[in-house]
Amino acid sequence: MRKSRLLTGTALAVAVGALALPAASAAPGPPAGDLQIQPATVTPGSPVTVHTTACGPGGTATGDASAVGAGRFTLAPGAHAESGEATAGRFEVPPSAQPGTYEIVAKCSGSGGSGAKDKQVAGDLMVTITSTAAAGELPQRHPRGHVKTGVGGALGPDPVQTAAGVAALAVAAAGGTWLLHRRARGDRI
Repeated sequence: MRKSRLLTGTALAVAVGALALPAASAAPGPPAGDLQIQPATVTPGSPVTVHTTACGPGGTATGDASAVGAGRFTLAPGAHAESGEATAGRFEVPPSAQPGTYEIVAKCSGSGGSGAKDKQVAGDLMVTITSTAAAGELPQRHPRGHVKTGVGGALGPDPVQTAAGVAALAVAAAGGTWLLHRRARGDRI
Protein backbone atom coordinates (compact mmCIF):
# COMPACT_ATOMS: atom_id res chain seq x y z
CA MET A 1 0.00 0.00 0.00
CA ARG A 2 2.73 2.42 0.98
CA LYS A 3 4.80 1.52 -2.08
CA SER A 4 1.83 2.06 -4.43
CA ARG A 5 1.20 5.54 -2.99
CA LEU A 6 4.85 6.44 -3.48
CA LEU A 7 4.78 5.22 -7.09
CA THR A 8 1.49 7.01 -7.80
CA GLY A 9 2.85 10.27 -6.36
CA THR A 10 6.05 9.96 -8.39
CA ALA A 11 4.14 9.26 -11.62
CA LEU A 12 1.87 12.22 -11.00
CA ALA A 13 4.85 14.55 -10.37
CA VAL A 14 6.54 13.39 -13.61
CA ALA A 15 3.34 13.89 -15.62
CA VAL A 16 2.79 17.41 -14.25
CA GLY A 17 6.44 18.30 -14.92
CA ALA A 18 6.21 17.02 -18.50
CA LEU A 19 3.08 19.08 -19.16
CA ALA A 20 4.50 22.24 -17.56
CA LEU A 21 7.84 22.11 -19.41
CA PRO A 22 6.52 22.87 -22.93
CA ALA A 23 4.30 25.64 -21.62
CA ALA A 24 7.20 27.29 -19.82
CA SER A 25 9.52 27.12 -22.84
CA ALA A 26 6.86 28.44 -25.23
CA ALA A 27 6.55 31.80 -23.48
CA PRO A 28 10.02 33.17 -22.67
CA GLY A 29 8.90 36.80 -22.55
CA PRO A 30 5.69 38.79 -22.29
CA PRO A 31 3.07 37.83 -24.88
CA ALA A 32 2.74 40.01 -27.98
CA GLY A 33 0.08 42.66 -27.53
CA ASP A 34 0.49 43.09 -23.77
CA LEU A 35 1.21 46.48 -22.27
CA GLN A 36 4.98 46.89 -21.97
CA ILE A 37 6.04 49.20 -19.11
CA GLN A 38 9.53 50.72 -19.05
CA PRO A 39 10.99 50.87 -16.50
CA ALA A 40 8.89 48.26 -14.73
CA THR A 41 10.23 49.27 -11.29
CA VAL A 42 10.30 52.98 -10.43
CA THR A 43 10.49 55.38 -7.52
CA PRO A 44 7.80 58.01 -6.82
CA GLY A 45 8.15 61.02 -9.15
CA SER A 46 9.68 59.00 -12.02
CA PRO A 47 8.51 59.10 -15.65
CA VAL A 48 7.17 55.86 -17.16
CA THR A 49 6.85 54.91 -20.84
CA VAL A 50 4.27 52.32 -21.93
CA HIS A 51 3.77 50.76 -25.36
CA THR A 52 1.75 48.00 -26.96
CA THR A 53 1.24 46.40 -30.36
CA ALA A 54 -2.31 45.28 -29.47
CA CYS A 55 -3.93 48.34 -31.08
CA GLY A 56 -2.48 47.59 -34.52
CA PRO A 57 -0.62 49.89 -36.91
CA GLY A 58 -1.81 53.48 -36.58
CA GLY A 59 -3.99 52.66 -33.58
CA THR A 60 -4.42 54.87 -30.54
CA ALA A 61 -5.31 54.07 -26.96
CA THR A 62 -6.30 55.66 -23.70
CA GLY A 63 -4.17 54.61 -20.75
CA ASP A 64 -5.31 54.53 -17.16
CA ALA A 65 -2.73 54.85 -14.37
CA SER A 66 -5.29 55.84 -11.73
CA ALA A 67 -4.27 52.89 -9.57
CA VAL A 68 -0.93 54.59 -8.87
CA GLY A 69 -2.51 58.05 -8.80
CA ALA A 70 -1.32 59.31 -12.20
CA GLY A 71 -4.75 59.41 -13.91
CA ARG A 72 -5.39 58.95 -17.63
CA PHE A 73 -2.88 59.41 -20.47
CA THR A 74 -2.88 59.01 -24.26
CA LEU A 75 -1.04 56.41 -26.31
CA ALA A 76 -0.33 57.45 -29.89
CA PRO A 77 1.23 55.60 -32.84
CA GLY A 78 4.97 56.00 -33.13
CA ALA A 79 5.40 58.20 -30.06
CA HIS A 80 8.38 56.81 -28.13
CA ALA A 81 7.89 53.57 -30.04
CA GLU A 82 10.63 51.17 -31.01
CA SER A 83 8.74 49.96 -34.08
CA GLY A 84 6.17 51.48 -36.40
CA GLU A 85 3.42 49.11 -35.16
CA ALA A 86 3.64 50.13 -31.51
CA THR A 87 1.34 52.58 -29.80
CA ALA A 88 3.09 54.39 -26.94
CA GLY A 89 2.58 57.00 -24.26
CA ARG A 90 4.05 58.45 -21.09
CA PHE A 91 2.95 59.38 -17.59
CA GLU A 92 4.67 60.35 -14.36
CA VAL A 93 4.30 58.47 -11.09
CA PRO A 94 3.19 61.01 -8.46
CA PRO A 95 5.72 61.83 -5.71
CA SER A 96 3.08 60.77 -3.16
CA ALA A 97 2.79 57.21 -4.57
CA GLN A 98 3.15 54.44 -1.99
CA PRO A 99 5.38 51.37 -2.58
CA GLY A 100 3.55 48.45 -4.16
CA THR A 101 2.53 46.83 -7.45
CA TYR A 102 -0.05 48.64 -9.56
CA GLU A 103 -1.95 47.54 -12.68
CA ILE A 104 -1.71 49.96 -15.59
CA VAL A 105 -4.44 49.51 -18.24
CA ALA A 106 -4.81 50.74 -21.84
CA LYS A 107 -7.94 50.52 -24.02
CA CYS A 108 -7.48 50.64 -27.79
CA SER A 109 -9.44 53.07 -29.95
CA GLY A 110 -8.98 54.74 -33.31
CA SER A 111 -8.09 53.22 -36.66
CA GLY A 112 -5.90 50.33 -35.59
CA GLY A 113 -8.18 47.76 -37.21
CA SER A 114 -11.58 46.29 -36.46
CA GLY A 115 -10.23 43.61 -34.10
CA ALA A 116 -8.22 46.10 -32.09
CA LYS A 117 -11.00 48.58 -31.26
CA ASP A 118 -12.01 48.41 -27.59
CA LYS A 119 -9.30 45.83 -26.87
CA GLN A 120 -7.90 46.20 -23.36
CA VAL A 121 -4.32 45.36 -22.33
CA ALA A 122 -2.65 45.63 -18.95
CA GLY A 123 0.76 45.49 -17.31
CA ASP A 124 2.19 45.75 -13.80
CA LEU A 125 4.20 48.68 -12.46
CA MET A 126 6.17 48.25 -9.25
CA VAL A 127 6.81 51.36 -7.13
CA THR A 128 9.66 51.13 -4.61
CA ILE A 129 11.11 53.58 -2.15
CA THR A 130 14.55 53.42 -3.76
CA SER A 131 15.42 51.81 -7.05
CA THR A 132 18.56 49.72 -7.38
CA ALA A 133 19.89 52.03 -10.10
CA ALA A 134 19.18 55.21 -8.16
CA ALA A 135 20.67 53.80 -4.94
CA GLY A 136 24.13 53.71 -6.53
CA GLU A 137 23.84 57.33 -7.69
CA LEU A 138 22.78 58.84 -4.35
CA PRO A 139 25.53 60.25 -2.11
CA GLN A 140 25.93 58.37 1.14
CA ARG A 141 24.62 60.35 4.10
CA HIS A 142 26.03 59.78 7.56
CA PRO A 143 24.06 60.41 10.73
CA ARG A 144 24.93 63.42 12.84
CA GLY A 145 23.55 64.98 15.98
CA HIS A 146 22.04 63.38 19.05
CA VAL A 147 20.09 60.15 18.95
CA LYS A 148 16.50 60.80 19.99
CA THR A 149 15.55 57.56 21.68
CA GLY A 150 12.95 58.92 24.05
CA VAL A 151 15.00 57.89 27.06
CA GLY A 152 15.78 60.92 29.22
CA GLY A 153 19.04 61.78 30.88
CA ALA A 154 21.28 64.65 31.86
CA LEU A 155 23.64 64.19 28.92
CA GLY A 156 21.96 66.59 26.56
CA PRO A 157 23.15 69.67 24.74
CA ASP A 158 21.95 71.95 27.60
CA PRO A 159 24.81 72.64 30.10
CA VAL A 160 22.40 73.87 32.81
CA GLN A 161 20.55 70.54 32.81
CA THR A 162 23.85 68.67 32.86
CA ALA A 163 25.09 70.68 35.87
CA ALA A 164 21.77 70.15 37.73
CA GLY A 165 21.95 66.40 37.13
CA VAL A 166 25.54 66.17 38.37
CA ALA A 167 24.67 68.24 41.49
CA ALA A 168 21.69 65.99 42.30
CA LEU A 169 23.89 62.90 42.02
CA ALA A 170 26.56 64.47 44.26
CA VAL A 171 23.98 65.34 46.97
CA ALA A 172 22.56 61.80 46.86
CA ALA A 173 26.04 60.25 47.12
CA ALA A 174 27.03 62.52 50.04
CA GLY A 175 23.77 61.78 51.91
CA GLY A 176 24.15 58.05 51.42
CA THR A 177 27.75 58.12 52.61
CA TRP A 178 26.78 60.13 55.73
CA LEU A 179 23.98 57.66 56.60
CA LEU A 180 26.25 54.63 56.17
CA HIS A 181 28.96 56.29 58.30
CA ARG A 182 26.49 56.99 61.16
CA ARG A 183 25.23 53.41 61.05
CA ALA A 184 28.80 52.02 61.18
CA ARG A 185 29.59 54.16 64.30
CA GLY A 186 26.55 52.80 66.07
CA ASP A 187 24.60 56.06 66.22
CA ARG A 188 20.87 55.72 66.05
CA ILE A 189 19.21 57.26 63.05
